[in-house]
Amino acid sequence: MSGALDGIRVVDLTHTAPGPYCTMLLGDLGAEVIRVEEPPVREGRRSGRGTGAGSDPEEEARRNAFNALARNKRSIVLNLKHTEGREVFYRLAANADIVTESFRPGVVQRLGVDYESLRPTNPRLIYCSITGYGQDGPYRDLPGHDINYIALGGALALTASDSTPPIPPGNLVADFAGGGMHAALGILAAIVARARTGEGQYVDSSMTDGVMALMASYASNFFASGDVPIVGQHRHLRTYPWFMAYRTEDGKYFSLGCSEPWFYANLCRAVGREDMVPYQYDAGERRDEFRGFLEQLFLTKNQEEWFTFCREYEICGAPAYTIDEALDDPHMRHRGMVAEIDHPRFGKISQVASSMKLSATPPSIRRLAPGKGEHTDAVLRELGYTDSEIERLAAEGVLGPKSAP
Repeated sequence: MSGALDGIRVVDLTHTAPGPYCTMLLGDLGAEVIRVEEPPVREGRRSGRGTGAGSDPEEEARRNAFNALARNKRSIVLNLKHTEGREVFYRLAANADIVTESFRPGVVQRLGVDYESLRPTNPRLIYCSITGYGQDGPYRDLPGHDINYIALGGALALTASDSTPPIPPGNLVADFAGGGMHAALGILAAIVARARTGEGQYVDSSMTDGVMALMASYASNFFASGDVPIVGQHRHLRTYPWFMAYRTEDGKYFSLGCSEPWFYANLCRAVGREDMVPYQYDAGERRDEFRGFLEQLFLTKNQEEWFTFCREYEICGAPAYTIDEALDDPHMRHRGMVAEIDHPRFGKISQVASSMKLSATPPSIRRLAPGKGEHTDAVLRELGYTDSEIERLAAEGVLGPKSAP
């Protein structure tokens, strides 16, 4: 069964989480992805980056096999600062559908591998840049990471309270959702547009823009009412007893999300507090009383018992799993969210599978993460280079060293 993006070739210059996540999504959908990785940097502040210096090569290779963000990709090592390295890249881009990059604004222009340099020889090319703040605007040149982008986009403040500072939710919101996933969505839209117009285009994907887009519902409420969502004053922000997590008898947590009146009524009746049904949105003593009641009640059963209880009485509730528990959940297993792939050296490798369920062109994991530069020779041969030319390019530092998968 073929993938939805069979026949689409991606040349991937990205190197941090959002870009590799974006191209992982495209690869899962069937695209051919070629990672262009840089040779080891010998000096300067970035020296040693990506070399695994000081680590055990066998353990590094084993951990690489579990790297989901590098699956369904081939890898070449190419020095884009070298004239002939750029010539190799131009050949790649001339036959590509998509180029992705995640350098800071201006870097690809200095290297001569930007969209305007590539477009004349490949007008169907879709070129996507993934950056923190986008290609223009007063913040475009600022350095940053996920926590900075969710802070600027208004999402980090939603995790604060009067007594605790904001708590970053890992790098899920800006890097993966605001960055990688939004970039993939933009690329897919450009593919659809190209089918109609025959022309490629430039996709400027900003992680901060992505965070702001994820805040659409909160922003809509603000535009309509002028109310700023604050923890303790919004139903989704630790305000109401029926929309928060409680500690259970076994020291774990269990979540409630009974927004609809009928689910809230089910909760009240099931816990013997039908008197609270009329007070779902009470902001005073009734709310505090019910929260205190639930805090004590949840300490009387363990997490799994509460999950059984909620299913029995049709209450919106679910255990707050740690990652190991989530991966082992029977529903996640049934939905195929854990994939096992055979590795020639390390046996069965488990990874989180694609969330996309397509009936005719389902996503798949066709290859595990490559060794760095594993496919350099093969890809260059496909571009028409002879073995002697490849040897010369390697000797001149145009190509980097290769490592086993």
